[in-house]
Amino acid sequence: MALAQPAFATSVEPLKDVQADPAPCLTAAGADDDDKVVDLCTALIDNENTVKADRVKALIARGDAYARKDMVDRAISDYDAALGLDRTLADIFNARGELWRKKGDRPKALADFGAAIKLNPDHAAARANHKSLALELERLGALMAVAGKPSFNCAKGRRTVEKVICANPELADLDREIFAANARAVREAENPRAARALQREQDEFIARRNAQFGRPGYDLPKEMKQRLEKLNGADGS
Repeated sequence: MALAQPAFATSVEPLKDVQADPAPCLTAAGADDDDKVVDLCTALIDNENTVKADRVKALIARGDAYARKDMVDRAISDYDAALGLDRTLADIFNARGELWRKKGDRPKALADFGAAIKLNPDHAAARANHKSLALELERLGALMAVAGKPSFNCAKGRRTVEKVICANPELADLDREIFAANARAVREAENPRAARALQREQDEFIARRNAQFGRPGYDLPKEMKQRLEKLNGADGS
């Protein structure tokens, strides 16, 4: 009678995927070691076994590292990816808004600050950023409204020099800046006598400009720039 042969397994059950370990990435992030953060968090982000929550943390950590390294576009890209996975991150909307502002894209920055406030009305940084940017946009709007316009009414300008200033946006801006700088200097003068002296100096500049414009050797843009520099203290006087 034949002996029974022992039974051997003919197949091995596949091993289950092991969850990626986020610890190295997060430890580097906690130590603000930006180079390690980029290396370790990139490995975590690229690992198909990384769970969603850890991938979001890794994207934020790497984005923060890129921001500190002034690699703005890469930081924004990582914040984009993190927000694509989780739209509830008020801090990241605010952080991305700060980067958009740094790049000069004020509309996107304002939208991100607003999104952060909508998610968290008590978000102090986002509220401060939103307020300061709104004021900045308001000031820019005011400047744009007067851009290319001098300090005087061009419709009433009769002198040739006034007509030339009105016809040249650069000269018009210079004239307005001179007027504003002089007004500030007079307002901040130490005493009434000093204020009167400053205003006489300005009146003399205007009178000299009106009298000498058009004469050989008179350079209007140069004279206006020098006057503005003097008013702003650029010449050290």
